[in-house]
Amino acid sequence: MVIGIVAAILAALAYGTASVLQARGAQSVEDGTVGAAPSLRSTITAMLTVSFLLGLVLDVVGFAGNLVADRLTPLFLAQPIVSANLVVTAVLATVVLDARLSRREWTAVAVVVIALVVLGIGAGEEGHRDHNWLHWALLGVGVGLFVAVTAVTRVIPRGVAVVAGLGGGALFGLMAVAIRILDGVDPFDVGAILTDPAAYAVAICGVGGFYLFTVALQTGSVSAAAASIVVGETVVPSALGIALLGDSTRPGWAVPTLIAFAAAVSGAIVVATSSAVEATESAA
Repeated sequence: MVIGIVAAILAALAYGTASVLQARGAQSVEDGTVGAAPSLRSTITAMLTVSFLLGLVLDVVGFAGNLVADRLTPLFLAQPIVSANLVVTAVLATVVLDARLSRREWTAVAVVVIALVVLGIGAGEEGHRDHNWLHWALLGVGVGLFVAVTAVTRVIPRGVAVVAGLGGGALFGLMAVAIRILDGVDPFDVGAILTDPAAYAVAICGVGGFYLFTVALQTGSVSAAAASIVVGETVVPSALGIALLGDSTRPGWAVPTLIAFAAAVSGAIVVATSSAVEATESAA
């Protein structure tokens, strides 16, 4: 489990730094709309800016760490650690962009760190249950969710950032579950990977979540997008990991772990709405 925790921390550092760079790229592309969904062309243009591409490189590093963490640790531990990339973003903004965190926001940072420590202590071994139907279900739900959220963002007049962020976060959460159950990883078997629907769920949910996150960045504040993402990418996989995959806590640690999980998510949301995270938008 130690390797998984280290990998999750690496993912958080990479993702957090990438968010600052991607925010610069996304916000530098003018689309002529305020609060409405951007055109596909403007979203692709944002993805091709230098800062966004640098962030993308770090996203690859983060994804690799995320993959290892999801395979080797319970999802209710791995995903909150990865979501702590918001703390990295906020702290990095205070260094790079001269942003300032209030006492409430620094308290939230401390709460996240302490909560993650408790989660690490209380987590048991990752579950090893598998269900054949789940591989197909993740693929079908992932495709359906992406299509539905994309369609909704095209018709609602406001709140696109929150809707896209929640949708993107849920897709990232489904991706984490698909990574856990993916066949052909250990031992490595290319044939098994290519014939597993979960592999395509990983690809679709990853790309779809990334696209919706970019839409959220373009249509609202970085904090709104980040706060929405963290809810989906922590709650969804954690619940599925416990309910379907057999993730569990150490004996006697169920309640402390539940409290720590709630504290980590809540603290991450507070950090996501901080002035430091907002500074990544104003600096674009």
